[in-house]
Amino acid sequence: DDDDDIDLFGSDDEEVDEEAEKLKAQRLAEYQAKKAAKGPGPAAKSMVTFEVKPWEADTDLDELEKMVQGIDMDGLVWAQAGKRVPVAFGVKKLQINATIEDAKVSTDDLIDKITEFEDHVQSVDIAAFMKL
Repeated sequence: DDDDDIDLFGSDDEEVDEEAEKLKAQRLAEYQAKKAAKGPGPAAKSMVTFEVKPWEADTDLDELEKMVQGIDMDGLVWAQAGKRVPVAFGVKKLQINATIEDAKVSTDDLIDKITEFEDHVQSVDIAAFMKL
């Protein structure tokens, strides 16, 4: 049968189209170069509101706020001022905001650093967490 020898669609599985392979490799290289030139996108950031609860009503919250804002980490920016929020029986807690870069600052590490002021800090909670 002569019809078996005719390939109507012109596909020879044995031959690799070298020109097409070169073009494919070139386009892939161009795409990778373009992607690398763009660089990473903006850093993912979050706004976190911490509630720092003192041991006693007579704990100096101004001093505590200075201590907390004294924590310095790459990717951490503290808000200008914290708020004093009444809890009960004259005790107030310090509510303070921070902006963190998610890749650089762990909230767990930050809470651990704040609770290291064990003479002043009873506990630390995250009151709000918002992606920016």
